[in-house]
Amino acid sequence: MTQITRLSKAARMLGLTLVAATAMSITPALALEYTEGDAPAGNFGKSTSIEPVTVVGGTNIFETDVSKNAAYIPPAFGSPMADMPGSGERLTPNLLTGGYPESGTVSSGTTTVMPPAAETPSDGGATWNSGYTVVTSGLYYKDGSLGRLSAPAIGLSAKIYQGTDNAAMRKGAGHFTETSIWDGNVAFAGHNRGSSNYFGKIHTLKNGDTIKLTTQVGTRTYSVYSVQKVSVNDVSVLNPTTDNVVTLVTCVMNQPQYRWCVQARQK
Repeated sequence: MTQITRLSKAARMLGLTLVAATAMSITPALALEYTEGDAPAGNFGKSTSIEPVTVVGGTNIFETDVSKNAAYIPPAFGSPMADMPGSGERLTPNLLTGGYPESGTVSSGTTTVMPPAAETPSDGGATWNSGYTVVTSGLYYKDGSLGRLSAPAIGLSAKIYQGTDNAAMRKGAGHFTETSIWDGNVAFAGHNRGSSNYFGKIHTLKNGDTIKLTTQVGTRTYSVYSVQKVSVNDVSVLNPTTDNVVTLVTCVMNQPQYRWCVQARQK
């Protein structure tokens, strides 16, 4: 009996020990503690206020005229004037600003000065002024060409295509995209050898020889006045001109640092 009692006490003690151990192993679910400090200096969100901010002693934006009251019609993309500040026609020529003054504008009174009307061919193909004609979709023929260039003295007769890459010059004369296509300086490039050597003999042209240009705008004849060898880096021959000029450019055989350049003026 005594032995049974001892075993019973031992069993109870073991049970209490297991219960205590289990209770000690349980971690209570407590909220984590953390602290929140001040935000770093200057690291604040943008204000959502719609009220104008007044800077005492400074110039406030609401006191400055920032309206676009002297807008310009931009020049044609790729034209020599495209990157020149202030180039283009004013949309509102009667408004005078402090930017780029031009003749004909007025800053007071009731007179409105309008820009001169641009010339437009009957078929609506192009608009031009100031010795420069932009290539537009209306100037293309059905075959994709822009016209024809000919020089009877050397048997040249080639269609004109936009651009001076191989794709254009393989089919005929390539038009320098940064130059005019009718008024002013109209410039072309061509191969001087191979099956597409349309410009192979331009260096043999003489002063007074005739070059003819035909486009959707019309036909013009030119008289050669310059045949010269220029540096490959000389792009001045492509500059706009007040006279109507046609410029032909091709490589010089075995002299990659030079180009043949022929220029002719309208008769």
